[in-house]
Amino acid sequence: MHQAFHWINEPAEWHNADGKLSVITDSNTDFWRNTWYGFDRFSGHIYATHVADDFTFQVKICAQFNTLYDQAGLMFMSDEQHWLKAGIEFNDGAPAIGSVLTLQNSDWATGIFTGNPGKFWLRLTRKGDALRLQYSSDGQHWPLLRLCYFPPGPAKIGVMCCTPERQGLAVEFLDIRLSPPVDKALHDLS
Repeated sequence: MHQAFHWINEPAEWHNADGKLSVITDSNTDFWRNTWYGFDRFSGHIYATHVADDFTFQVKICAQFNTLYDQAGLMFMSDEQHWLKAGIEFNDGAPAIGSVLTLQNSDWATGIFTGNPGKFWLRLTRKGDALRLQYSSDGQHWPLLRLCYFPPGPAKIGVMCCTPERQGLAVEFLDIRLSPPVDKALHDLS
Protein backbone atom coordinates (compact mmCIF):
# COMPACT_ATOMS: atom_id res chain seq x y z
CA MET A 1 0.00 0.00 0.00
CA HIS A 2 2.19 2.85 -1.23
CA GLN A 3 0.37 6.12 -0.71
CA ALA A 4 1.22 9.78 -1.25
CA PHE A 5 1.46 11.75 1.99
CA HIS A 6 0.74 15.49 2.27
CA TRP A 7 0.86 18.17 4.96
CA ILE A 8 -2.03 19.60 6.90
CA ASN A 9 -0.66 22.71 8.68
CA GLU A 10 2.82 22.32 7.17
CA PRO A 11 5.61 23.30 9.60
CA ALA A 12 8.12 25.96 8.57
CA GLU A 13 10.98 23.52 9.12
CA TRP A 14 10.93 19.87 8.02
CA HIS A 15 12.91 17.37 5.96
CA ASN A 16 12.05 13.93 4.55
CA ALA A 17 14.89 11.68 3.35
CA ASP A 18 16.13 8.11 3.68
CA GLY A 19 12.95 6.93 5.40
CA LYS A 20 13.09 9.61 8.12
CA LEU A 21 10.70 12.56 8.45
CA SER A 22 12.25 15.29 10.64
CA VAL A 23 10.07 18.12 11.93
CA ILE A 24 10.61 21.21 14.10
CA THR A 25 7.28 22.37 15.52
CA ASP A 26 5.95 25.86 14.94
CA SER A 27 4.86 28.09 17.82
CA ASN A 28 1.67 27.43 19.79
CA THR A 29 0.36 24.54 17.69
CA ASP A 30 -2.34 22.22 19.03
CA PHE A 31 -5.35 19.95 18.44
CA TRP A 32 -8.35 20.24 20.77
CA ARG A 33 -12.12 20.80 20.68
CA ASN A 34 -14.13 22.39 23.48
CA THR A 35 -14.00 20.05 26.50
CA TRP A 36 -12.85 21.68 29.75
CA TYR A 37 -10.87 24.47 28.08
CA GLY A 38 -13.68 25.82 25.91
CA PHE A 39 -11.59 26.42 22.77
CA ASP A 40 -11.08 24.84 19.36
CA ARG A 41 -7.58 24.35 17.95
CA PHE A 42 -6.54 22.52 14.81
CA SER A 43 -3.13 24.07 14.16
CA GLY A 44 -0.77 21.16 14.85
CA HIS A 45 1.26 19.51 12.09
CA ILE A 46 -0.07 16.39 10.31
CA TYR A 47 1.67 14.44 7.56
CA ALA A 48 -1.02 12.10 6.26
CA THR A 49 -2.42 10.04 3.43
CA HIS A 50 -5.96 9.12 2.39
CA VAL A 51 -7.46 5.78 3.42
CA ALA A 52 -10.82 4.38 2.38
CA ASP A 53 -10.67 0.83 3.71
CA ASP A 54 -9.40 -1.06 6.75
CA PHE A 55 -5.66 -0.74 7.43
CA THR A 56 -2.83 -0.91 9.94
CA PHE A 57 -0.55 2.11 10.31
CA GLN A 58 2.68 1.89 12.30
CA VAL A 59 5.44 4.40 13.10
CA LYS A 60 8.49 4.90 15.35
CA ILE A 61 8.75 8.33 17.01
CA CYS A 62 11.83 9.96 18.54
CA ALA A 63 11.73 13.27 20.46
CA GLN A 64 12.79 14.86 23.75
CA PHE A 65 9.57 16.03 25.42
CA ASN A 66 10.22 18.57 28.18
CA THR A 67 7.67 21.40 28.04
CA LEU A 68 4.00 21.26 29.04
CA TYR A 69 1.87 19.68 26.28
CA ASP A 70 4.81 18.87 23.95
CA GLN A 71 3.44 15.97 21.88
CA ALA A 72 4.09 13.70 18.93
CA GLY A 73 2.52 10.55 17.56
CA LEU A 74 -0.14 9.61 15.04
CA MET A 75 -3.36 11.20 13.80
CA PHE A 76 -6.40 9.58 12.23
CA MET A 77 -9.12 11.95 11.02
CA SER A 78 -12.15 12.30 8.81
CA ASP A 79 -12.41 16.08 9.37
CA GLU A 80 -11.58 18.77 11.96
CA GLN A 81 -14.39 17.56 14.24
CA HIS A 82 -13.72 13.80 14.03
CA TRP A 83 -10.23 12.55 14.84
CA LEU A 84 -8.02 10.45 17.07
CA LYS A 85 -4.52 11.53 18.04
CA ALA A 86 -2.18 9.43 20.14
CA GLY A 87 1.38 9.49 21.39
CA ILE A 88 3.59 10.90 24.08
CA GLU A 89 2.49 14.20 25.63
CA PHE A 90 4.35 16.02 28.38
CA ASN A 91 2.03 16.77 31.31
CA ASP A 92 2.12 16.70 35.11
CA GLY A 93 5.90 17.03 34.94
CA ALA A 94 6.61 13.91 32.84
CA PRO A 95 6.14 12.44 29.38
CA ALA A 96 2.93 10.36 29.37
CA ILE A 97 1.36 7.99 26.86
CA GLY A 98 -2.15 8.91 25.84
CA SER A 99 -4.79 9.58 23.25
CA VAL A 100 -7.49 12.12 22.44
CA LEU A 101 -10.65 11.00 20.67
CA THR A 102 -12.69 13.81 19.19
CA LEU A 103 -16.20 13.17 17.96
CA GLN A 104 -17.19 16.86 17.89
CA ASN A 105 -15.80 17.26 21.45
CA SER A 106 -12.42 16.04 22.68
CA ASP A 107 -11.68 13.59 25.46
CA TRP A 108 -8.23 12.87 26.87
CA ALA A 109 -6.97 9.58 28.30
CA THR A 110 -3.42 9.58 29.62
CA GLY A 111 -1.14 7.39 31.71
CA ILE A 112 2.44 6.79 32.82
CA PHE A 113 4.81 5.59 30.09
CA THR A 114 7.21 3.01 31.57
CA GLY A 115 9.65 2.91 28.64
CA ASN A 116 12.03 5.51 27.21
CA PRO A 117 9.72 8.31 26.02
CA GLY A 118 12.45 9.54 23.67
CA LYS A 119 11.86 6.50 21.43
CA PHE A 120 8.53 4.66 21.10
CA TRP A 121 6.23 3.06 18.54
CA LEU A 122 2.52 3.40 17.74
CA ARG A 123 0.21 1.14 15.74
CA LEU A 124 -3.38 1.89 14.71
CA THR A 125 -5.64 -0.71 13.08
CA ARG A 126 -9.01 0.19 11.59
CA LYS A 127 -11.58 -2.59 11.19
CA GLY A 128 -14.98 -1.36 10.07
CA ASP A 129 -16.15 1.19 12.63
CA ALA A 130 -13.56 0.20 15.27
CA LEU A 131 -10.07 1.54 15.97
CA ARG A 132 -7.46 -0.53 17.84
CA LEU A 133 -4.61 1.63 19.13
CA GLN A 134 -1.42 0.01 20.43
CA TYR A 135 1.93 1.32 21.63
CA SER A 136 5.36 -0.17 22.18
CA SER A 137 8.56 0.76 23.96
CA ASP A 138 10.65 -1.77 22.00
CA GLY A 139 8.86 -2.39 18.68
CA GLN A 140 8.12 -6.01 19.72
CA HIS A 141 5.56 -5.93 22.57
CA TRP A 142 2.33 -4.04 21.71
CA PRO A 143 -0.06 -3.40 24.64
CA LEU A 144 -3.52 -2.00 23.90
CA LEU A 145 -3.81 1.74 24.52
CA ARG A 146 -7.36 2.26 23.31
CA LEU A 147 -10.23 0.47 21.56
CA CYS A 148 -12.93 2.81 20.30
CA TYR A 149 -15.71 3.46 17.83
CA PHE A 150 -15.04 5.77 14.89
CA PRO A 151 -17.54 6.62 12.15
CA PRO A 152 -16.87 4.62 8.97
CA GLY A 153 -15.94 6.34 5.71
CA PRO A 154 -12.97 7.95 3.97
CA ALA A 155 -10.32 9.39 6.27
CA LYS A 156 -6.66 10.31 6.60
CA ILE A 157 -3.93 8.58 8.63
CA GLY A 158 -0.48 9.89 9.41
CA VAL A 159 1.85 11.38 11.97
CA MET A 160 1.35 14.50 14.06
CA CYS A 161 3.27 16.78 16.37
CA CYS A 162 2.56 20.06 18.13
CA THR A 163 3.70 22.33 20.94
CA PRO A 164 0.84 24.36 22.47
CA GLU A 165 3.12 26.27 24.85
CA ARG A 166 6.19 26.94 22.67
CA GLN A 167 7.92 26.16 19.39
CA GLY A 168 10.95 24.10 18.47
CA LEU A 169 10.29 20.49 19.45
CA ALA A 170 12.45 18.35 17.17
CA VAL A 171 10.68 15.13 16.16
CA GLU A 172 11.80 12.24 13.98
CA PHE A 173 9.28 9.82 12.47
CA LEU A 174 10.81 6.55 11.24
CA ASP A 175 9.61 3.32 9.64
CA ILE A 176 6.23 4.73 8.61
CA ARG A 177 4.20 1.76 7.41
CA LEU A 178 0.70 1.53 5.97
CA SER A 179 -0.51 -1.99 5.26
CA PRO A 180 -3.64 -4.14 5.12
CA PRO A 181 -5.09 -4.57 8.62
CA VAL A 182 -3.19 -6.75 11.09
CA ASP A 183 -5.92 -9.17 12.08
CA LYS A 184 -4.59 -10.55 15.35
CA ALA A 185 -6.64 -11.36 18.43
CA LEU A 186 -7.26 -8.30 20.60
CA HIS A 187 -4.93 -9.47 23.37
CA ASP A 188 -2.19 -10.80 21.07
CA LEU A 189 0.59 -8.36 21.99
CA SER A 190 2.96 -9.27 19.15
